[in-house]
This record gives sequence, structure tokens and C-alpha cells, in this order.
Amino acid sequence: MRRVVELLYEVKRRMYPGDRPGRLARAMNRVDAVQFATGVLAPRRAVTLEVRGRSTGRTVTVPVVVVDVDRARYLVSMLGENANWVRNVRAAGGRAVLRHGGRERVLLREVDVARRAPILRRYLDLAPGARPHLPVDRRAPLAEFEAVAARHPVFRVEPEPRP
Repeated sequence: MRRVVELLYEVKRRMYPGDRPGRLARAMNRVDAVQFATGVLAPRRAVTLEVRGRSTGRTVTVPVVVVDVDRARYLVSMLGENANWVRNVRAAGGRAVLRHGGRERVLLREVDVARRAPILRRYLDLAPGARPHLPVDRRAPLAEFEAVAARHPVFRVEPEPRP
């Protein structure tokens, strides 16, 4: 069974060459983004992130998993620093929209590396599709998550302040 899981993980990693979604991953992400945005047949934690593209200015949509830790919500980049949505969120000053049956304007604030480990562990519990991309077993000690925390940005989800 372990061999089958490793083979499946390898296939999933190959769908993201250079930590960028390939053709199949892009198609699957589009379908997931539509499904998560509507909230129909999607887990509550599965949402669509909408953020302004840093180059085009057009809205970019990405399916993501919201992680809950100590009554706070977080988004984690399974692909690391170079994920397009991470760079777009930073360029947008953290302003984004989360969709899951409705629209929620949010402000995403990057979490310090020192505070990421427990969030990354919880993320792997909630997002099985991310497990091939983080080089840590979800049951590993917290120290192993600390060792990879700098490579995986985490953003705290806060309500957008009213003007």
C-alpha cells in the first residue's frame, strides 16, 4: 500500500513541474475553483481565492483549503514561495476575496516563519492533495515542520477593514 501511495504522490508532483501547474493541473484547478466557489458538493474548508493578477490586473482564481488553528483561519501555499497566487497576494497588499457559496472580502497577512509549523501540520491533515508537495509526513514531529516552514508561505485570513 505504501508503494501505491508513493507512486500516486509522484504522479501528483509531476503535475506541477517547477512548482507550477501543468496543463492537467490547470484544468483540474479550474473545475475545482468553480465547484468550491459555488459551495455545492464541496467541503466547507474548500474555497476559491480570487486575487488581482500582478501583471494583468485581471482576477485570478485558485482553489485553496482554509486551515483553522486556534480559532483563526489560514491559507497555505503547498507549492511554496513561487506559487503565482502567493506573488499576486503580496502584490495586492493582501486584499483578496474568498468564495464558497458567497463572497467574503478578506485581508491576507503573512505569518512569521516561526509560527507556521503547527499550521502546516494542520494543513496536511485537512488537505490530502497537498501531501505530495510538502516534504514532511503529516504525523511527523513539529520540528520537521519547522525545518520546512520557510519554504511554504502561510497567510492569516482576516476580514477586510471597512473604509
